[in-house]
Amino acid sequence: MMAGVMGMTGTAQAASAYDYSFTAIEGGPLKLDQYRGKAVMVVNTASMCGYTPQYKGLQALWEKYKDKGLVILGVPSNDFGGQEPGSAQEIKEFCEVNFAIDFPMTTKEPVKGANAHPLYKWMAEQKGEPKWNFHKYLIGPDGKLIGAFGSKVTPDSAELAAAIEKALPKG
Repeated sequence: MMAGVMGMTGTAQAASAYDYSFTAIEGGPLKLDQYRGKAVMVVNTASMCGYTPQYKGLQALWEKYKDKGLVILGVPSNDFGGQEPGSAQEIKEFCEVNFAIDFPMTTKEPVKGANAHPLYKWMAEQKGEPKWNFHKYLIGPDGKLIGAFGSKVTPDSAELAAAIEKALPKG
């Protein structure tokens, strides 16, 4: 199990999302503290899901809000129905070719249960664990978890837009 919080055995000690890190889909560390002061929407993704077309809406959100302080972070996961079987390279290529994705993505990670990535355990303790692919968690500029949105809440929904607008850094 990858330790997302250095030296911590449990997730309860984490003060914010900035205490966690992933491996970027291209390789190398992807530390969430690099997004300090921005709103971050963490989404568990899959390439072979009925919700996969949400990639298009996520890319649109990224393009609309990235200069205003929103980061979209895609976390591929094979936890639901085996709908993300590919390697990091295959997932990256699929996203680029089919949806022109250029927002940050991680390597494939478990997002539920005992083996879930430590950030997902931390978020699940507060807002429940994802029930399916394309579950969205919204983290505020202070690193605190401020919202969770199920798979049926589409990236272009008014509910999600309102939450993002409220979460964007002020100023």
